[in-house]
Amino acid sequence: METINSSSLKSKMEVINDLKEILELVNDGKEGYQSASEATENPELKALFSKLSGERIVYAAELKEHIALHGEDAENDNGGILGGIHRTWLTIKQALSSKEDKAILSAITTGEKAALQKYDTCIADYTDHADHITLLTEQREGIRSALSEIESRIVQENS
Repeated sequence: METINSSSLKSKMEVINDLKEILELVNDGKEGYQSASEATENPELKALFSKLSGERIVYAAELKEHIALHGEDAENDNGGILGGIHRTWLTIKQALSSKEDKAILSAITTGEKAALQKYDTCIADYTDHADHITLLTEQREGIRSALSEIESRIVQENS
């Protein structure tokens, strides 16, 4: 694995902070999917949400390992404050919607789109993120795939 180039425009710490922000979003996703799994009565959605939560656990482990390879600590097992706000909103929306699956699915898309934006920003910054571009690209593809599946479920709910 290459090390972060000293010629990068960002400092090593700024690059690591980008990865830590992604880690927070991944943990937000994990917790959001766990909450959604507990809230739905639909066995198919419960299984899907559990599967996607498990994927986020793997992503978090990969990011932590990568951050550690660069000499930094990444002990965040919880999401960030914005994720906390999103999870709170998801809980409120579930309660107001009588745990309607459509509302849960719609709320999840918000979190997944935020994660994709952060991944896109880091991937576009190839010079500073070249040593972990493969990891970011693979994880981004997994999140994009999950978002597509969630959006197709929304279409089904609307039918």
